[in-house]
Formats: sequence, structure tokens, C-alpha cells
Amino acid sequence: MTPDPYQAPAWLPGGNLQSIYASRFAPRADVRYQRERWDTPDGDFIDLDWITVHARRPLVVLFHGLEGNARSHYSLSLMDALERQGWNGVVVHFRGCGGEPNRKLRAYHSGDSDEVEWVLRRLRARFGAPLFAAGVSLGGNVLLKWLGEQREHAGEVVMAAAAISAPTDLAAGGHNLGQGFNMLYTRMFLSTLKQKGLQKLSQFPDAFDEGAMRRVRTLYEFDNVVTAPLHGFRDADDYWSRASSKPGLAAIRVPTLILNAQNDPFIPASSLPGPVDVSGSVSLEQPATGGHCGFVSGRFPGNLTWLPRRLIAFFSEHEAQS
Repeated sequence: MTPDPYQAPAWLPGGNLQSIYASRFAPRADVRYQRERWDTPDGDFIDLDWITVHARRPLVVLFHGLEGNARSHYSLSLMDALERQGWNGVVVHFRGCGGEPNRKLRAYHSGDSDEVEWVLRRLRARFGAPLFAAGVSLGGNVLLKWLGEQREHAGEVVMAAAAISAPTDLAAGGHNLGQGFNMLYTRMFLSTLKQKGLQKLSQFPDAFDEGAMRRVRTLYEFDNVVTAPLHGFRDADDYWSRASSKPGLAAIRVPTLILNAQNDPFIPASSLPGPVDVSGSVSLEQPATGGHCGFVSGRFPGNLTWLPRRLIAFFSEHEAQS
């Protein structure tokens, strides 16, 4: 059953509180994973965390956000709900996000649709059951970019997809995170990104300028010094432009839910996709509240069940139509 449209509880006002409370303080589900490691075609590896596998039941593949993992609040809540539903679930860790540095100079980035293509097609070949894909924040942008590039061919792999709190316009979101209160989020991201940068330099001493990386204060500066050059982009502007999924949303041919709260502190509401930006296969849901990957519901201390219920309802609708 599709849940009612999202509305934040009265005790949790504002996009910042809704984002921070969900990620730091809301009760979390207890999920036990089974880890699997895949070697990539270029000699690297990724880690996948699975919940219990049920034969011939649907599989939901989750791509996490920037510096996220299988223990992120949204990962735990979705995997817990899938277990209760009797469905299969797997969290795909981007390179270097599974708790161990990856082998190659490159890591992961917001436009890495080739990696999504490889992962999903490998899972589709292995699983005969219906396959659904979901992406959160950065993972949502990457998934949407892949859907737009693949057009009707994405239907060979997934029955439906969903993107939650995805920054489809990376420049708008990136610059928004570089000012005011949002610098709190930027500092949190940079604390782990810089640590990983130092690990990368221990593997590849001349990969980029260590001093310049240590001095960066914004994600724009970090992407200029590290992300862009390591992944074949000219600079941060080139990266943000080419990796944004928004220009390809009109090409999506697979049923896709794009869910964004209008008070998401990471993403200006003015940059959210509108009906003219998307194809007829895309359903836009933009509740007034919810924050970034928040969507807390219920009486204090609240719960994180609304989002998983919305995703499962969307996927169930398209499973029934198959």
C-alpha cells in the first residue's frame, strides 16, 4: 500500500533538523549483512553487502550517497524493510567506501555511470528475479545518469528505479553547500574525503598536490584538486557539468521515481527538475518537507519507515505490471 504523501512531524521543523536528526539521532534498524567482494574489470574491487537471499523474490539494489555505506541510516532502513517484505536487497559500495582503500588511483564520483552499468548487468545476469535499483543523493544522480544514457536499454536490466535526494544539477548543489550553515555539512564530508586523499597519496605519491588538498575548504575546491583530475575531467566546473543527470532525464524510458524534499538544505528548490525536464516515464515527488535523505515520521523519537514504504510501494506497482 502506498503511504500518504510525506509530511514532517511537528516536533522536527526545518530542513536542517530533518536532515541531521535522521542521519545522527533517529532510531536505526539492526541489519545483519553478508559481504561479497567483486574484482572489477580494471583490476580494482568493490564490496557488496547483502541481506538474506530468497529465491525468486525481487532484488532491490541500493547505491549510497557521498561517503555513505551500508550502515548509513537510509541503507539500514531500506534493507530492514526489504527483509520484512521477504525481498532481497544489496548495498553496492562505491570504490573505497566499504572500509578498505581501493587499489587503483581512481575512486568514485557523481557521474560514474559506467560502474553502475557493470554492476547492474552483472546482477541481472545472476538473478532471474525482478531487479529494481535505488540511489540516494550522489548514488541517485549516478543512477539517473545511467538511466538517461541507456534509454530503453535500461529496461533490459531493471524493471523500475528510484532516486532519493539526488542533486541532478551538481553545480547548484555544490555551490549551495559552500555557503552559510551548509558549511557544516561540507566540513563533515571533507573530513573523510581528505583522509582518503592522504591514503591515496600514500599509494600514489604524485597523484595530486597534497598541500592544495589540505587547504581546501569547499567541495568545489576539493573536486578541483582531487576528484576532477583523478577521473578525467578538466576541473570542477567540467566535472559538475558532465556528471549532472538533469540533462538526460528526458531520455529515461524505465519507470522512475525522483523524490526530493523542497527544503533539502543540500539542493536549492529552484534547481529541482520539473515536468518539462523529464520523460513520461518519470514520476516527480517533491514534498515541502523531508530535508536531505531525512523523511522522519511518527511521534518522538520518530522512525525512518516512510521512505522504505514509499520505495517498496513504487516497485511493487511495477512488479505487478510485469
